[in-house]
Amino acid sequence: MPDIAIVPAPRELTVEEGQWISADPGAEAIRDVVENLGETEYRIDVTADGARLSAGSEDALRHAESTYAQLLDAAEPAADGKVAVPAVRIADAPRFAWRGMMLDVARHFMPKDFVLKVIDVLALHRLNTLHFHLTDDQGWRVEIEAYPRLTEIGAWRDETMVGKMSRGQKDFEYDGKRHGGFYTKDDLREIVAYAAERGITVVPEIDLPGHMQAAITAYPELGNNPDTQLSVRQYWGISEDVLNVNDETVEFVRTVLREVLEIFPSPYIHLGGDECPSVQWRDSEVAQKRQAELGLTEPGQLQGWFTEQVASVLAEEGRRLVGWDEMVETDCPKDAVIMAWRSAHRGEVAVKAGHQTVMAPCESVYFDYYQGDPATEPLAIGNFIPLEKVYDFEVIPPSLTEEEAALIVGTQCQIWTEYMPDEQQVGYMLLPRLSAFAERAWGSPRTSYDEFLTRLRPHLTRIEKIGVNYRPLD
Repeated sequence: MPDIAIVPAPRELTVEEGQWISADPGAEAIRDVVENLGETEYRIDVTADGARLSAGSEDALRHAESTYAQLLDAAEPAADGKVAVPAVRIADAPRFAWRGMMLDVARHFMPKDFVLKVIDVLALHRLNTLHFHLTDDQGWRVEIEAYPRLTEIGAWRDETMVGKMSRGQKDFEYDGKRHGGFYTKDDLREIVAYAAERGITVVPEIDLPGHMQAAITAYPELGNNPDTQLSVRQYWGISEDVLNVNDETVEFVRTVLREVLEIFPSPYIHLGGDECPSVQWRDSEVAQKRQAELGLTEPGQLQGWFTEQVASVLAEEGRRLVGWDEMVETDCPKDAVIMAWRSAHRGEVAVKAGHQTVMAPCESVYFDYYQGDPATEPLAIGNFIPLEKVYDFEVIPPSLTEEEAALIVGTQCQIWTEYMPDEQQVGYMLLPRLSAFAERAWGSPRTSYDEFLTRLRPHLTRIEKIGVNYRPLD
């Protein structure tokens, strides 16, 4: 049997007797979009007479092409400069509609060319969503014409903390190096178009109303203490400086979102909604007045109100709100898609509340966690998710009923870049764990971990060709 190494593995792959001898199997294969296959389904049939790729849609045909390209790596030299392609039958379709990766470029900015390489990595693994975390306390990365100071000021911090941040830490050592950068609208349109050509949707995230210190630094009137000039946050953790709940700030966010929607045609827009301390709202007379007007009993409830006000822009444009799982606790819009990050249990809570849910639990698919012994690995945020644990990840919690499980639309892995200062480190932390994650997202048959490794080893060569770093297996 030829060594066929396809990652993620197709749902059905049967090796037949014989080979197809061809001078150029890539060009000579027949390709069809057909009516007798579902929209996400594809087939690959290789016989002695040739190869045919059939799919139920252009998108599914892209997946067939990706799988076929990996199959051709198993071709062997034949006479007259031709190659022998193994005869196979492949029947395949993804299990989940949302197969994603989140890339945080707010903590450490990543160049556009690297983002394009990440998109190539996603396409290689038949993933279809790049969740682009563009704003946070430590940097604002998207050009907004109505508010130029967001990138003139908010995209840059004078220095960055050195070493590992511990809980409650107040004093830090800094590197003394200015860090920052942002994407112009043209940069982002190029990224979106590049992804679309590969069947990938770019979902932007503007995190609010917390994680907004960079924006408040640029425009102090957005904060709860407008007479205080902040700086773009130079260390990690959660800032208590959150947006105020004034009408003018609501309109600021709406304006920002309208410009974001012009760049990103995605049906989904992520508005964060996580880790939003309410201490400043409790202490602000203006926020307390707003709370009383709305008949709310706790300042934290202002978050749900704020999100609803700004999310109206998405509804006007027929877009769908996505938010982190804290949103479930803030009376968020009922049609919001929830990204369960704090645990798999939070996904259960979200679906039981009636929300479509993307499973992104930190205990399984947070790739900023260590993947080996911290004594010999680069600095990471903590915890431990080795490659084998990712391969063993179960997307749907077993306690859900069939109806509840149907609300889980997919899964996503995360790359948070507090401790990833450059592309080399992002690649090292992302790969090959992303390869194992892709098997679960696609719905590949569960095999032994050792069998997965036999396919993964030659697969690493494909990653090398894209030009992205990865952690060696040995």
